[in-house]
Amino acid sequence: MRTDYLAFFFSLFLSRLADQILLFLVPLIVFQATGSASWAGLAFFVETLPRFLAFPFCGALCDRFSPIKVLHISQAYRAVSCVVAVLLYAAFDGIYWLVILSAVCGVLTTQGVMAREVLMPQVFAQYRYAKTLSYSQIADQAGLVIGPLLAALLLEVFAWHEAVMGAAALFLLADLAMWVWKRHAVITVPRAEEQTDIWITPLKIAFGHIASTPELQKIITLAFGVNLIVGVTLATSAAMVIGSFGETKDYFAGLQAGGALVTIVILFVLAKVELPLRLLGAASYSLIALGALICATSPGSRGYVGGFLLIVGFDKMFNIYIRSIRQRVIPVRDFGKTVGVITLLNNLSQPLAGLLVGLLATSAGPRGVILGLLLLTCVIGAAATRMFKTTVASAADS
Repeated sequence: MRTDYLAFFFSLFLSRLADQILLFLVPLIVFQATGSASWAGLAFFVETLPRFLAFPFCGALCDRFSPIKVLHISQAYRAVSCVVAVLLYAAFDGIYWLVILSAVCGVLTTQGVMAREVLMPQVFAQYRYAKTLSYSQIADQAGLVIGPLLAALLLEVFAWHEAVMGAAALFLLADLAMWVWKRHAVITVPRAEEQTDIWITPLKIAFGHIASTPELQKIITLAFGVNLIVGVTLATSAAMVIGSFGETKDYFAGLQAGGALVTIVILFVLAKVELPLRLLGAASYSLIALGALICATSPGSRGYVGGFLLIVGFDKMFNIYIRSIRQRVIPVRDFGKTVGVITLLNNLSQPLAGLLVGLLATSAGPRGVILGLLLLTCVIGAAATRMFKTTVASAADS
């Protein structure tokens, strides 16, 4: 593989690795400190909501300014934020600095995700887009495999604030890898026409594309349903594995790493085999729902593991489905701003799921919340399929 491609994917891997360390620490440290699934759910809500709210703004930035520069700022500032959070913890103590750090880094992560989203069609212009997505998500998932394991290892030796410093170093290494990529890459990134603002006008354009494109309306609806399940799974996994089943944090880390490994296998298959988009969407949505049902009803940790692996493994297959459709139907000049709004709409259900866990877990229990959101996801899937059944199917397979 070419040097620039390796550097691009390595930067993605390191950035995801560092981000995953932070995502792993928050629900675990909060649950260990409070012993409450409700507090862990609320912490998940606080750390995830800002990163999703930032998508429209970050998407507009990538259409107006160089996505390469936007990506550099994302990685460098995340490293700085980690250092600042540790200094504040040293001065004032409290685990809330970890939650705040994760929220801040979440916004900067969104900035980096959008920059890569805009760059990828130009970096890998000669390859099938679904294949490019599969390989990029393999690098992403490799970070997910190693991230929880590395975080658990760091916590065995260091305190959480020292693990955060390790994440800062990884963010800096990711930025160094992007510098290597920039030195070797030869690409031309389209620039949008200058606009008088980077907020109102981009939002009008983005919502105009959504309102006029039934394909986008369907994938937004379906993604909202999928992310209800993903969100409730992430928000309750620590409480279920450690609280309900009595497993250790190392088992919890291994579960997340196992989910990423399953995902990598699925992505390798999708990189080699071209499947109809309609099949990708239907199969992944159904298997994610089945995984939630297993998680909610399993009496022991072994069954829960099976459901968890279905959810996290086929979430990325669904991701390829929706990203392939939006890459095809959204004009290049408006890609960043439109994808930013779509991603916000897709993912609002994740922090919503965390909030519902925080509000309802005490009375209904984590299993009850999972079952309730699973039912809602099934209703959403059936409604979206009924409303848009002809438009997307014919367009996707044409």
